This record gives sequence, structure tokens and C-alpha cells, in this order.
Amino acid sequence: MANSCLQLSGFLISFLGWLGIVIAISTNDWVIMCKYSLNTCKKTDELETKGPWAECVISTGLYHCFSRSQILDLPAYIQTTRALMIAGSILGLPAVAMILMSMPCINFGNEPQGPKNKRTVLGGVLILVVALCGMVSTVWFPIGAYQEHGLMSFGFSLYTGWFGSIFCLLGGCILTCCSSESSSSRSYQDNNRYYYSKQGGGNPPAAPSTNHAKSAHV
Repeated sequence: MANSCLQLSGFLISFLGWLGIVIAISTNDWVIMCKYSLNTCKKTDELETKGPWAECVISTGLYHCFSRSQILDLPAYIQTTRALMIAGSILGLPAVAMILMSMPCINFGNEPQGPKNKRTVLGGVLILVVALCGMVSTVWFPIGAYQEHGLMSFGFSLYTGWFGSIFCLLGGCILTCCSSESSSSRSYQDNNRYYYSKQGGGNPPAAPSTNHAKSAHV
């Protein structure tokens, strides 16, 4: 029962983390750039946001974005962020599917628990890879934007990517640890059951009949 609750918690946390990664890569509010202080830029309508796909200008009643279509002319941190976040978003889909199919409440025929535990561990490892992709991207992007533009602040998309990466890391650890421990304990119990069945399965040899011995002496 406790293992089922841990597996369900790991699945929900991992799913929320993967959803945060997808939202972060789909939006462009990663960093907010400003030439002056943030309050001054808000008053003068000179705020700009930057993401992996576009740069946007924010002013009163206007939100206009310029897409970055020249891939070869982009800085290295933007290209790396795109590649890692896309890879994390794609890997998260089969990971979530494998974890969902490994839940105790879902059975495919008479499938034993061993293959389901292996699928859970594999899904947890993929979720950890998603977390690694998100962490590297959400840390490298603001550093590169600061070196390129200077003064800035963090945007909504960057916070979403951070929380998504942390959730994926936590969910992947829960799924990997609880599934590996349960599979090892189950194999140990099966081995003990097999050992005891071999020890007590056969009938002990019958003792020689005392009457037969007495008749032989007579």
C-alpha cells in the first residue's frame, strides 16, 4: 500500500514537472530586459521580454514579438536551450506513459509485477533526464542573456521552468528509489519461498519398521 502511494505521488509530481517544462518552452517570458531600473521602464513603456523563440516588446495595449528564425546567427546559449528543452519535452511523453502503465491499478492481462517495476524505474530515469535538461537550460539562459544585454529580471516562463525541473527531479527520485527497493525485496521473498519449498516439499524418508527387524532376527 505504501509503495502504491509513493508511486502515485511520484507520477503526479513528475507529470506536473513535465507540464511546467512544456509551458516554459512554449512561452517567451524568460527574462525581462530594461535599460534602466524596472520601475522606470514600466513608466516609459520600454520593457522587453526575451525567450528561446522570440523577443517581445511590452507597452500599453501592445504586445509585439519578433521571432528568431535565423538559427545559425543565434548565440550558443539560445541554441542549447532550444535543443535541451525540446529534448526534455519529447522524452517526458514516453516517460509519463510508461509510469502510468506501471500503476498498480492498471493491469494488462496477467502481467507480473516485475516488468511493471522495470517500466517504472525506466520512466523515473527518463524523468530525471528531463529534469537535467530543464535545469541546464533555465540556468544557462539567464546567464547568457545577462552577458549579452546586461540589466534584466526573471520572467514567468523561467520560474515555471525552475519549478518544473525541481518537480521532475523529485518525482524521478521517488519513482526510481521506491520501485527498485520493492523489486529487490520481492525477489528476496521469492527466493526464500523457493528455498523453503525445496526444504519442506518432499516427505521425509520413513523409518524402518521395527517389526520387520524383529522378524529377521527370529
